[in-house]
Amino acid sequence: MKEFLKNILPFNNRTEMPKALFVVKKILAFWLCYIAGLFLAEGVVILLHFALGKNMLVGDVFDGQTITLITYYGYIIMSGVALLYWKLIEKKPLSEMGLTKRFGNYFIGIIVGVLLLAVSVFAIVLTGNIEYHGIFENADILMIILLFGGFIIQGATEEILCRGIVLHTLKEKTPTWIAIAVSTVLFIIPHWSSLFEGGTIYGVIGVANLVLISIIFSLLTIRFKSIWVACGLHSFWNAILYCILGLNLSGKDETVTAIFNMQSVGNNIWNGGAYGIEASIVTTVVLTIAAALICYMNRKKIDKRGN
Repeated sequence: MKEFLKNILPFNNRTEMPKALFVVKKILAFWLCYIAGLFLAEGVVILLHFALGKNMLVGDVFDGQTITLITYYGYIIMSGVALLYWKLIEKKPLSEMGLTKRFGNYFIGIIVGVLLLAVSVFAIVLTGNIEYHGIFENADILMIILLFGGFIIQGATEEILCRGIVLHTLKEKTPTWIAIAVSTVLFIIPHWSSLFEGGTIYGVIGVANLVLISIIFSLLTIRFKSIWVACGLHSFWNAILYCILGLNLSGKDETVTAIFNMQSVGNNIWNGGAYGIEASIVTTVVLTIAAALICYMNRKKIDKRGN
């Protein structure tokens, strides 16, 4: 039992063990970083409230905008925990978790994210289930810039955890499909709480879309041998959807501020209902085509190397 625990507990960098145990070890490493980061971030929020004269015990808290910013910038702590884990326990260079010097890949991710989002939203607009109502005259530009910064941190943090600590380590000892599958499941779980609030059908489509986008993140990470491309895609998809287009993001149905005034027309599978376009059947089609195309490009590149 002692040897078993030494193998699976994520407090050492042992790798010589059966593949199944290695998978368990990396799952536990993910949760260690995620939960530790979450608790530390919550602690900082509580300290900030009391340091600035707020008494959370009687409901005296920051306003909604401030809480939103604190939430997203709080991901810095989770990233810090993950990077410390990698350096102190895994004892490997950051390049081996995908944080390579190829930072230019980040901009490739931005381009891919913008294209996927533009095609999805435009297609839904054509169905009449999202309407464009012009530009907000009172858009808070400073808040939008701050939100963009928050989304850059949040997207990168989730990729460091899922594609860095999990995918990059698992694909060295297990088949690629297992590494992708495990990182995808771990990517979905933190999003689960809001998936089915709008109804079962939206939850099912939402799960399917999360699987597809996670596969895309993983395939791009493998193709470019870094997580920067996934970070760029992830962060800018969220940022543009929420604070540029003003549409629902993962069930967050009230935007703080946005540039464009775009609104869903009713609740249906075309616009994703209260969850937003991430639970739209249109997005499912777009992501399926994108995943198939990237998979084909990856396989073609492997075939060329083989020849």
